[in-house]
Amino acid sequence: MRMLVTCVTAILLSLGVVHADPAQWRAEWPDTDFTRSTVDFAEIISGGPPKDGIPAIWNPALIAAQSEQRLDAREPVLTYAPEHGPARAYPIRYLMWHEIVNDVVEGLPIAVTYCPLCNSAMVFDARIDGERHTFGVSGKLRHSDMIMYDRETKSWWQQAVGEGVVGRHAGTQLTQLPAWMEDWASFLTEHPDGLVMDEPDWRRAYGSNPYVNYDTSSRPFLYQGEDPPHGINPLERVVRVENRAWPFARLRTQGEIREAGVVLDWRAGQASALDARDIASGRDVGSVRVRDEQGRDIAHDVPFAFAFHAFFPEGVWMLGD
Repeated sequence: MRMLVTCVTAILLSLGVVHADPAQWRAEWPDTDFTRSTVDFAEIISGGPPKDGIPAIWNPALIAAQSEQRLDAREPVLTYAPEHGPARAYPIRYLMWHEIVNDVVEGLPIAVTYCPLCNSAMVFDARIDGERHTFGVSGKLRHSDMIMYDRETKSWWQQAVGEGVVGRHAGTQLTQLPAWMEDWASFLTEHPDGLVMDEPDWRRAYGSNPYVNYDTSSRPFLYQGEDPPHGINPLERVVRVENRAWPFARLRTQGEIREAGVVLDWRAGQASALDARDIASGRDVGSVRVRDEQGRDIAHDVPFAFAFHAFFPEGVWMLGD
């Protein structure tokens, strides 16, 4: 159903039926300050579901990783390892259907986010001016990326860059925290005493992928921008560190790359969440760990190439030439 709604929206967009007019949003968003914006409203469209039509999770239940029996060894999880306390794994099988998890780890409020359309998975410090904020899914997209909103001010936030784009917090930047996508088996090996998010109490097809064959399709959903340069496939995964992007194809070939003060290690074992109907059956795309030269984890993202180009049009492509 969700894919059907998205496809219908794409058709409407191509016919010029979907318009980005703040006036039509005010009834649904009476508390959002549309006089403050850092982006062109014409770039914002409906993704199909309404506000909270994709329900974010608040205060997720967590269980001991060793007791988890539902996850396949190859399934992707988003790992966050705080300085103190056990590491936490947030399975993509749940983020696929909820996109945002609001959690508190060792006293720090965080927002765990995943946008399937651009494969962007990031964890943010959820404090703004020292106060905790909680985030939901607006139902809007820009460059095929989820626009989040905060419940406290109803400001809109661009997930791919963690920046407020509409409302009171337009121009405010969230702090991204080091986190990484990896296969469940690797998490268990490195964090045998870790925690994992338990299955939410919602009726969803957890473990299934509603975007079958998406990351091998010819074009991204609801994306009207230009393709990446250098002949890079729009749906090729890249590793983004600030304004630099390393293509996965290069990482798979070299295994390890050391440049620009960054160490990237690729290893096989992680299933693509956006390939087969059953996430665990997805083709192997591998995992990347990103650290500095002292071995400390670095905040990064693994978006599709089109998303990097859309949000970092002057970004640097690390092609190894």
